Amino acid sequence: MLADKPLYLSIIIYSVEKKEVSLKEMIATVEKDKKKIEETISTLENYKLEALEKTYTKVNKDFAEIFGDLLAGNTCKLQPPEGKTISDGLEVKVCLGGVWKQSLTELSGGQRSLIALSLILSLLQFKPAPMYILDEVDAALDLSHTQNIGSLLRTRFKGSQFLVVSLKDGMFNNANVLFKTRFKDGTSVVEVRKKKIVI
Repeated sequence: MLADKPLYLSIIIYSVEKKEVSLKEMIATVEKDKKKIEETISTLENYKLEALEKTYTKVNKDFAEIFGDLLAGNTCKLQPPEGKTISDGLEVKVCLGGVWKQSLTELSGGQRSLIALSLILSLLQFKPAPMYILDEVDAALDLSHTQNIGSLLRTRFKGSQFLVVSLKDGMFNNANVLFKTRFKDGTSVVEVRKKKIVI
């Protein structure tokens, strides 16, 4: 029995050493995989930040231009909160009559509508789609602003079609085709009222 004890201990030691080698190989593989994952995360993070910066730059430029087209002589911008970056979020800043407003609550309902529409249109312009549907986006606006929206849609979105629901003449004047809906004998009737060929 005593002679078997050293052999038994040798087998156990050999087995433990073999497991140790196997575990060290596994640790090396895990560390190698961890490094690859961290490199991939870093690459994706850089890609995300570049895409975010590119989007922010384009949308911010278009946002200011569109707002200036809708409300001549005024401007706006998107900017990160003080001490933060664009990945932390953005705030809308508006300059009316040369004065930067502290808050959007200082704006009238119509001005806020124009800001919201300008932001939406600047986002749409970043990756234009072939067709958009807008439902009474001019409801809170006077006729001159409605006219500006119609003109802006015509000039800035030449490759897109807009289906616009509106009750105001300013939008009608910029339509290629105008459909009028009304009730006749208890049913809705749609009529083509205006057709304009655009070359």
